Amino acid sequence: MALFSKLGNYKNFGLLIMRLGLGSMFVYHGIPKLIGGPAKWEHLGTATHYAGIHFLPMVWGLLSALTETCGGFLVVLGLTFRPVCLLLVIELVVAALFTYGTSGSLGDATHAIEDAIAFAGLLFLGPGKYSVDKK
Repeated sequence: MALFSKLGNYKNFGLLIMRLGLGSMFVYHGIPKLIGGPAKWEHLGTATHYAGIHFLPMVWGLLSALTETCGGFLVVLGLTFRPVCLLLVIELVVAALFTYGTSGSLGDATHAIEDAIAFAGLLFLGPGKYSVDKK
């Protein structure tokens, strides 16, 4: 279709839209987890039990909150983009395991799975030229 034939020329703009949208949503959802304090971090950290990690739940919860908040901000900037995408994929896999493990429904885990797939794809695509890491 002729209407969409030139959109491939705007790949970098599409990557910018994805970075801004996904990154800002992760900052939005991560800030309450980060400022929630040790009780919130401990609760978050129990998600690692579904990945076979049964020690230091408060530390894992803090790392999760930092990954989500700071990682989201770095995604928006396109700074250290690929390492951050990898960390977010790992966090989202654990979130999907936790959600599936607690509810027993794949449907409840789909949001985390979808985000993990998006960040996995971005890991290979890179941040695009409208980023701090531009290549």
